[in-house]
Amino acid sequence: MAPNSPNLRIHILGASGSGTTTLGRGLADELGRPHLDSDSFFWLPTVPAFQTVRRKEERQRLLSEALGASPLWVLSGSLCGWGDPFIQHFDLVVFLWIPHELRMHRLHEREIARYGPAAIEPGGSRHDAYQAFMTWAAAYDEGDITMRSRRQHEAWFQQIPCRVLRLEGDKTIPQLLAAVHAAIQDRPA
Repeated sequence: MAPNSPNLRIHILGASGSGTTTLGRGLADELGRPHLDSDSFFWLPTVPAFQTVRRKEERQRLLSEALGASPLWVLSGSLCGWGDPFIQHFDLVVFLWIPHELRMHRLHEREIARYGPAAIEPGGSRHDAYQAFMTWAAAYDEGDITMRSRRQHEAWFQQIPCRVLRLEGDKTIPQLLAAVHAAIQDRPA
């Protein structure tokens, strides 16, 4: 563990494409602790990835085991709808939000990097899946509480007993890391 590393279990969430995994990895590396991503528990491993949802009970069991394997961790990704039993373990929750157009651009670029431009273009092997994913992701800011949306996350925050740090806007990873470290330092002992 890094020197002076705070004894916090940190959960980072936001819309797909907001940077939760990137920030989670960076923060975990800086603090010298494991990084866990909710997608690793939500989805069964498939090729291509993100095709088959794992049963809720199995997700919960696997995440419980992973969280129990280390006293301190950084967990990124949304748990709404299946992760309520883990709320009690959070010491700090970080919520990321970036403007819609930027987020959608990031997602488009990520899909190209994952699958190649030909796969997501019309007629490509991943075009229909790409279109469905982008439509789903685009609904985050205006979606209702029944889907992964800002409204769902805001409602979920009402159950969170620890501090929720809101980091909104187009910020670099170093800026986000600095904001999280400042929040950690401001935390009452």
